[in-house]
Amino acid sequence: DAQQALRRTMEKYTNSCRFILDCNYPSKIIDPIQSRCVLFRFESLKKDDVLKHLRIISDKENVNVSDKVLAEIFEISKGDLRKAINVLQSSSVLGDKVTNELVYEVASMAHPKEIRECLELAVKGDFVKARDLLFDTIISHGMSGLDVIKQIQKEIITLDNISAKTKIRLIGLVGEFEFRIVEGSDEFVQLESLLAQFFKIE
Repeated sequence: DAQQALRRTMEKYTNSCRFILDCNYPSKIIDPIQSRCVLFRFESLKKDDVLKHLRIISDKENVNVSDKVLAEIFEISKGDLRKAINVLQSSSVLGDKVTNELVYEVASMAHPKEIRECLELAVKGDFVKARDLLFDTIISHGMSGLDVIKQIQKEIITLDNISAKTKIRLIGLVGEFEFRIVEGSDEFVQLESLLAQFFKIE
């Protein structure tokens, strides 16, 4: 295991080296390494700050991108400026103008309207069509089950014709299925089961 190897390296060279580890998910760092470090936690950058930097870069590099698309890049990056810059750069290489479609393609994410369409079909009871559309979306974008779960959780809020109470219950269900996937359950089976809950919950 890579982290165990790093742990042994840290133990061996503790008198002559200092290690600075940078990570987005501290919970994925094993305890023996964490216990050897002083932890500093930094908040995600604010939206205005990220958009300001992206606009400066876009203008200096002559990237044709609208403020609306930059805002979409921020949502995808979740305040991670490094990821936001990478998405902007990669998108600018693929086309003369950076669009929402390019941004989601580069980020290997489905467009929100694709996920929302799947959920709306499931709520209406058209389970088979919803499942097929969701799986096609996952395969075409090369998404992981956890990526899909996070997008589903976000799109539940935008669904029409269901009550706020039902939305809260659905978000709770999504959390349960996310846990199952993290624990190693088959992604497609769990996502299929999750969709089946949408038209049974009212």
